[in-house]
Amino acid sequence: MKQKRIVVIGFVGTQLDSGKGPARWEKWRPSIAITQHEEYAVDRFEMLFSGKFGPLVDAVTADIAAVSPETTVVPHHIPISDAWDFGEVYGALFDFAKTYPFDPDNEDYWIHITTGTHVVQICMFLMTEARFFPGRLLQSSPPRRQSSTEPGSYALIDLDLSRYDQIAQRFSREQAEGVAFLKSGIATRNARFNTMIDEIERVAIKSRAPMLLMGPTGAGKSFLARRVYELKKTRHQLDGKFVELNCATLHGDGAASTLFGHVKGSFTGAAADRPGLLRSAHKGLLFLDEIGELGPDEQAMLLKAIEEKRFHPVGSDNEVQSDFQLIAGTNRDLASDVVAGRFREDLYARINLWTYALPGLVDRPEDIEPNLVYQLNQFSQEYGQMVRFNKEARERYMRFAMSPDAVWAGNFRDLSASVTRMATLAEAGGISESIVSAEVARLQKLWHHYTRAPSAAEVDLVELMGDEAAAGLDLFDAIQLAAVVKVCRQSTTLSDAGRKLFAVSRSAKSKPNDADRLKKFLARFSLEWDQVSGKS
Repeated sequence: MKQKRIVVIGFVGTQLDSGKGPARWEKWRPSIAITQHEEYAVDRFEMLFSGKFGPLVDAVTADIAAVSPETTVVPHHIPISDAWDFGEVYGALFDFAKTYPFDPDNEDYWIHITTGTHVVQICMFLMTEARFFPGRLLQSSPPRRQSSTEPGSYALIDLDLSRYDQIAQRFSREQAEGVAFLKSGIATRNARFNTMIDEIERVAIKSRAPMLLMGPTGAGKSFLARRVYELKKTRHQLDGKFVELNCATLHGDGAASTLFGHVKGSFTGAAADRPGLLRSAHKGLLFLDEIGELGPDEQAMLLKAIEEKRFHPVGSDNEVQSDFQLIAGTNRDLASDVVAGRFREDLYARINLWTYALPGLVDRPEDIEPNLVYQLNQFSQEYGQMVRFNKEARERYMRFAMSPDAVWAGNFRDLSASVTRMATLAEAGGISESIVSAEVARLQKLWHHYTRAPSAAEVDLVELMGDEAAAGLDLFDAIQLAAVVKVCRQSTTLSDAGRKLFAVSRSAKSKPNDADRLKKFLARFSLEWDQVSGKS
């Protein structure tokens, strides 16, 4: 195993490290002493200082070169005017950590907390505890005999993060930044979605367990998975790549090879070894979208890979290892698939620890306007041309976008495509009412099969309710119930069916609860959603 380079990060001791003339070698100076131990070699010392202590850093650097020529000292001026000001010190160290090129795969970081003011030492501790400094604390002590030339003793401290709940409360600013990081590119005013993002941020930083993102196509599962990866990357919790795969694209014998790799000659066409996506995601994050489309064999192999971090490539007798974090996505009801035998119960239990249902655009109508602004800004940045709606055009588009006629079947993908079309057709950067009218007509045509009036005659109430219950219905109730059942069977969820059935009356309610209204209607006939929708 390759030996990692030792890198010390610490402040120069303005008092402890000082000294002049030959007598300075009789004094214990901690920054110099930690490079004098024979049992290890310090490859690099990142020496922090503030104020006018540059000459002291130069002197300490020269003395380190004399006792440990293999150690490179890299000075860093940290702009701190008051080393006893907690906020100023923490902010300066936070800025340093954000820009420093940490390389945990090849370097072992020792964070020296013996020098500096007490505030500096506390802040160094906090930065390490929060993994902004991805290393261990280094505490050094002088030799027992004051005049000894020995380097003294030292201790490396691995922090048990679970023991510091009260200290973790001090990181509200960093947590807010993490939430803002996840939300960047997700323009939302939806309270429930905001709450969900808050929790995902906490889970992403504290847990390596699999995460399951549920929601319709275009709801933003892939985008959110990538933001989780980038957040963990900034916290030095992941060193590998972000690897993404839509499982619906996997077919036949190539499915296992794509995921788990294969060895040369394992099947016809296997002309060379292939590592597979799971190994490509080693120390990184693997996002498997539409995980419900995986075949039973691939599900079993994936479960072993998640639990044991090892698996067999296709055609190989030897196991390989890959330590990756998994985020799965699906637009299916995996619980129903488990009951129906289409998805492994043990795999579902393994990925169902942190499950989040991302709402579609129709469930977040308040987010249409901010996302409209966001998409226009994205277009302007990409094409270098500012594009805006005129007042009438904007009002016309928003009226349609918020109406029951706008089903947003493709969710944010539909909205993004709509904005792109209008912005492309805009003359002199202005989206006119005529452009909006043409776009509305295009969307209505695109969605017409979602909004067709259903034919109630196709519904067999006897099959649904039984002979006796169906015979007891008045003709009025039978026709009405059959029409409702037809809509339910053409809808993806209870809420989706409710929006279609109560499209007119819901506009008069400040907080329409379409799902509850539909549920109560069905209960009049002793029916439930799973029965009438056929999705149980």
